[in-house]
Amino acid sequence: MNQMPYLPPSIVRVEKIALNGPGVVILTGPSSCGKGEVANALCEMLSINPERHLSMGVILRTTIDRARDDSKFATLLEDKYSLSQRVSMFDSIDTSDELSEKVRRYLPELQAYFGRPKDADDASQLEWLEFCTARGLLIPNRWTQDLIAAAIDVILQTPTEDGTDGYNCPFILDGYPRTEIAAEHLLGYLRGVNVPVLKVLHLSISKAEMSARAGKRGRADDHAEALRSRFEFYVENVQPSVDYLKTELGGATIALIDAHQPAYADNDGKREFKLQDSINNVVATALRALGVPRVIVRDLIEARRQQD
Repeated sequence: MNQMPYLPPSIVRVEKIALNGPGVVILTGPSSCGKGEVANALCEMLSINPERHLSMGVILRTTIDRARDDSKFATLLEDKYSLSQRVSMFDSIDTSDELSEKVRRYLPELQAYFGRPKDADDASQLEWLEFCTARGLLIPNRWTQDLIAAAIDVILQTPTEDGTDGYNCPFILDGYPRTEIAAEHLLGYLRGVNVPVLKVLHLSISKAEMSARAGKRGRADDHAEALRSRFEFYVENVQPSVDYLKTELGGATIALIDAHQPAYADNDGKREFKLQDSINNVVATALRALGVPRVIVRDLIEARRQQD
């Protein structure tokens, strides 16, 4: 569906709503499906503080930057999470034959990424974390599990600006879990802290659309082989993780969202693509999946359009 259905004018206008927390909304899907844009819009329209939007990619990048710039944080990572710049990927608690083989396979690219000599034959844990984050590669499960749990702990313990207990306010988790093992760990962790999953929004696009979107970004790692690998990873890992969540949480908790809902407008006889309207179409579908009535969705989307 490319356009919002027609609804007659209402004498009442809804401009602000809120999720009935506590709990988490999980956004998942393939690379380039628009998880970040949808999450940002949902925060705006559902009265969720942007700091309660936890993006797996942002968490990883923030960890890397803080570890580089803040020696106290680097020490915390090393002491609490056994994640260090001083420990080799070939000599850590995460080392396995499979992981070692994977690191060796990528060593030439890794050395080029960091500008190191071509004959360098090692990589630290934090170097591997940074390289995998930049290349969209999977990192050891322990790392993602610990870093996600730590990020959730922080927001649960942080009161909102109006003094509301952080536990009682909903939050959004974007881009995680990406594997069935991660999904199992996440649900176990959430149950342990009594945080319910309010909804899983599974954003879906085709392989061709993913490639088309990635091509517009112009990133160096968006070449054909990398895109093929990412989509294969989505099919082999992300989709099974959603199936696991469906089995554990029930089908009603999972919503499949068409993330490709293009919108066009006539501009002097030419068909012009409208990016923001396309995003709004996806956001409207997500809001309806969360149980927001269509008439309220219409008002919220219209208010968003006026702000753009």
